[in-house]
Amino acid sequence: MKYIFTLILLILTTSINAEKVNTKVDWQEFNKASFQQAKQQEKFILLDLVAVWCHWCHVMDNTTYQDDKVVALLNSHFIATQADHDLRPDLAERYRDWGWPATIVMTSDGTEVVKRAGYISPANMANLLQTIIEDPSPESSTLSLPKNLSKSPELSTKLVNQLKQMHLEAYDYELGGLKLNMKFLDSDSIEWDLELAQYGDAQAQQRVVQTLEAAMQLIDPEFGGAYQYSTYADWKNPHYEKIINTQYKYLLSYSKACQFLNKINYCDEANKIASFLLEFLYSDEKGVFYTSQDADLNKGEKSHDYFKLKRQQRLALGTPKVDKHIYASHNGKVIAGFIHLFLATKNNTYLKPAIKAADWIIKNRSLETGGFKHDKRDTAGPYLADTLYMGRAFLLLYQATDNEVYLMHSIKAAEFIQAHFKNPQGGLVSAVDNGTPTRPLPQIDQNIDAARFLMNLYKVQKSDTLRELIIHSMKFLATEQITTARFTEAGVLLAHANYLKLFK
Repeated sequence: MKYIFTLILLILTTSINAEKVNTKVDWQEFNKASFQQAKQQEKFILLDLVAVWCHWCHVMDNTTYQDDKVVALLNSHFIATQADHDLRPDLAERYRDWGWPATIVMTSDGTEVVKRAGYISPANMANLLQTIIEDPSPESSTLSLPKNLSKSPELSTKLVNQLKQMHLEAYDYELGGLKLNMKFLDSDSIEWDLELAQYGDAQAQQRVVQTLEAAMQLIDPEFGGAYQYSTYADWKNPHYEKIINTQYKYLLSYSKACQFLNKINYCDEANKIASFLLEFLYSDEKGVFYTSQDADLNKGEKSHDYFKLKRQQRLALGTPKVDKHIYASHNGKVIAGFIHLFLATKNNTYLKPAIKAADWIIKNRSLETGGFKHDKRDTAGPYLADTLYMGRAFLLLYQATDNEVYLMHSIKAAEFIQAHFKNPQGGLVSAVDNGTPTRPLPQIDQNIDAARFLMNLYKVQKSDTLRELIIHSMKFLATEQITTARFTEAGVLLAHANYLKLFK
């Protein structure tokens, strides 16, 4: 398994400016019908997994998929499918290591032939498609679970020590953050170091401070909000998209550091995130949060000069497009972020929008059996992310308000997860099976978040069923092949520490 954060370096080429035109590709949904058609017509499936906010997705749509040779190859030998990363969280998690855009080619039985990360030029795409037609041998194995999962929910001492060493070796002691060519805020690493700092680890506290000071460079000085990441191994070359997951990580990290290290200026930084969300990604009419703000003012044209401007100069030119889909999972993350900031500041300014958003999601995204839809109408799912992150948000709301209605919703969310996402082979899968050969798999981040949510809920509402579900998720996370698959895994350390505190 490739590491998630090395995925985009190969696309750092000169910006291509292109005006959007109607696509020549006959795009279809990625669903059971597209696989059936591929089988009947003896064609491959090409999945173009894109994001609304993604610059290189716009460029590739405007160039590569307008190229006559590429279009001819696709139309003759492939069923071309396209999916939105935010609309399909199951696919986003499955192919995160290859985005964005992610180009996945598979046979009609779901066997993955090639997986490519980032922008592919017209010539390179034509060559890739022709190569697949001539020799469809898979480059790597199709994603799957390890054959043997851990029999214990506890990590071995050896594995814990290995993860702790990985955590230290992954740290960039010169610039802060992880030692990668992309700089971003890894909230799990921050939380783990805050945990260590509570027990007197001065070096862990210094890592937190150094990283948070450096990560301020990715907070937009004019509009607020955090850019997703910076390239060139420093904090000075941001990609300008502002997505909900990044805003949540900043709210969480700066709020917790403000609270536990008593550094009030970190709450000020978190407020810059909250202010951006309320100004640009919030529906005053509905009291709920939208999905993202684009990296480009004009799609396919890089906006470095725009983001150098002062606030009023930017506003005179307009603002990047906001994706106004209202997803349960995204709102769950924002609600949690606002509650963490409320707990750090005791300022009701942050509690009120969290309550409004939660109440809107309950009214408009609830499923009869206790879980949550993703969008108003879903073409697949239900997805684990929606029920998981709303369940976590409800538990935090209960802790902030003592309103037992929110505790009830959190318990029902856990019950829904137990009923619909528990994978017999281990872990929690990302979605209910929708009939395609690409069966949903357990994803590491979701299982970390689920285990931690369920353990926090268990502290309030103990039950044998809940404990069994926690153990089920922890056995997945305690499997060495999964635990050590990535560059660093502070989230697993956090989950394991919580498990020992709760059950030992």
